[in-house]
Amino acid sequence: MSTQYDAIIVGGGHNGLVCGAYLAKAGVKACVLERRPLTGGAAVTEEIWPGYRVSTASYYMGLLQPKVILDLELKKHGFEVVVPVPTVFPLEDGRFFTMWDDPEEFRREIARFSEKDAAAYPAYRAHLLKIAPFMKQLIFETPVDPGSGRFANLRNLAAFAWRFRKIGSVFYDIYNLLTLSAYDYLGRWFESDEVKLVLGFFAGGGGANSSIRTPASAYMLVRSIVRDQTTAAGPSGFMKGGMGMISDSIRRSGESHGLAVRTDAEVAEIITENGKAMGVRLASGEVIGSRIVIGNASAKTTFLKLVDPARLPESFVRDIRSMRTESTVFRISLALDGLPQCPSFAAAGIGFDFPAQFNIAKSVRYMEDAYHQSRNGEMSSSPFLILKFPTVSDPSIAPPGHHILSIFGGHAPYTLKEGHWDERRDELHANVMRVLTEYFPDIEKHIVHSQILTPLDLERIFDLPNGHVHHGEISADQMFFRRPAAHYADYRSPIEGLYQCGASTHPGGGVTGMPGHNAARVILADRKRWQ
Repeated sequence: MSTQYDAIIVGGGHNGLVCGAYLAKAGVKACVLERRPLTGGAAVTEEIWPGYRVSTASYYMGLLQPKVILDLELKKHGFEVVVPVPTVFPLEDGRFFTMWDDPEEFRREIARFSEKDAAAYPAYRAHLLKIAPFMKQLIFETPVDPGSGRFANLRNLAAFAWRFRKIGSVFYDIYNLLTLSAYDYLGRWFESDEVKLVLGFFAGGGGANSSIRTPASAYMLVRSIVRDQTTAAGPSGFMKGGMGMISDSIRRSGESHGLAVRTDAEVAEIITENGKAMGVRLASGEVIGSRIVIGNASAKTTFLKLVDPARLPESFVRDIRSMRTESTVFRISLALDGLPQCPSFAAAGIGFDFPAQFNIAKSVRYMEDAYHQSRNGEMSSSPFLILKFPTVSDPSIAPPGHHILSIFGGHAPYTLKEGHWDERRDELHANVMRVLTEYFPDIEKHIVHSQILTPLDLERIFDLPNGHVHHGEISADQMFFRRPAAHYADYRSPIEGLYQCGASTHPGGGVTGMPGHNAARVILADRKRWQ
C-alpha cells in the first residue's frame, strides 16, 4: 500500500480538527476524513430550514480552552464570541434566580433566598478557585499508567507526582469531587435547596446520565472553572454564526498550514498489517495509506467497528464494550417568527428585556423525578430544559425578525421500556411543549419549524454511542487513566500507529479541544517512531 499521508484522522469533529491543525502546524502531512457533508461533529451549524442557521447539537461556547484558541489563532479564521445576558432560573415559588457573572451580584442574588448561604458563597468560591489551578493542570496531562509495572510508566508516574507535589490538602477536595454527589458536596456550604439546585444544575443537566444526588456527580461542579475567562482568547458565550464557527475556524487554521480535509468520506475500515495501522478503506472502496491513523470517532466505533476486535487484546475489548454510554438527553430546535411572551419574567423586573438563557428545573425534586423516570426506561413527563435564544445576541442566523430556540433537555433514556423512539418522538415533543407553555404561553403560535432529536437520533446523526454527548460517562471509573481503557489512556492503542483523539479519551466530552490537543502532543513526541 502506498503511503499518501503521514497521518489520517478518522472523523472531522472539533477534536479531530484540533489534532489535525496542530499536526499540520508542526509540518505533518495530515488528512481529516469526515463521513458527513460537513465537518465539526457535534459542533456544527446547519441550515436545516431556509434562512435558519441552527446549532443542531452543541449549543454554547463555554469550555473551549484558551490555549487552543490562541495557539491556532482562531480569531483570524472567523472565531467570534457574543456575550449574552445571564441565565435565568424560574423556581417553584414563582421567583427567579438570575446567574449574574459578577461574584458580588451573584452573592446578592443568593441573599434573596438565604442570608446564611450568601455569607457562605465567598468561601465556596474561594474553595473552587483554590482547586482550579490543579484541575486546569490535570486536563492538559497525558494520563499515566500506574498499573503496568514497566519502568517507563513508573518514571512517568513519578514525574506526574512531582508536577503535582504542591497539591497538598487539595488532593482530598478533588477526591471528594470524584466521589460525592453534587447535592452533598454543596451541602457542605449551603442550606437552601434553591441555591443547591442553581449551583448543581449541570451535575444532572450537563449531558451525564446522573442526577444532582448521584454519587460522583460533584465533579461536574468544576468543569466550568477549568476555562480561564480573562485571557486574550476572550470569555464564554454564543458563537457568532453558530457553533459550527468553532469547527470552521479550526479547520481553516489547519488548512492554512496544509491540512487536507475531506467530507463525504466515510471510513469503513482501519487497515492493519502485522499489528500496525497502515491506512484506511473508505465505504466507497477507496484505500488511503498513511504512516499512522488517529481515531476521533468514539472508542466503540473505532475499536469495535473499524478495527477487527480479534486483533485486539481481550481485556482491552472488554473495557471498550463495558464503557457506560447510555444517554438520557435530547435536542429540540425551534424556528420562531418572533419572540414568545414570558409574562412571569417581565413581572420580575430583573433588568434586561428577555431571558435569552433560561433553565427550567423548578426544584431539586423536579430534577430527581425526571432522572428516576429515565432510570425506569421512561421519558420524563416533565423534563428539565436548557433554553437558549441565540438570535437575541446574534440575529444573523435567522431571517429578519425571526428567532431560533435551542433546547437541550432530559431525561429521556436511549433504551425505552416500551416502544421505540421512532414511534414516540411526538410524545417527547408534547412533554416539552407542555413545560414550555407554562413560561411562554404563546410559544406554539410562533413556531414555524421544529426538529426533534432523540438519543437514538443523536447516535444516528453524530455517531454518539447510545446518544451520549461525552462518548461515555465522565465518572471516577471512566476518567483519566481509565478512559477509555486501562493501560491505553495515553492517546495510544494496542495497535502500533493507531492513536485516539476523541471525547472517549481524557478529559472527556464537551467542546474543549483538549483530547485533540493532548493527542497531537503525544503523536508529535512519538514522531521518530512512525516516520
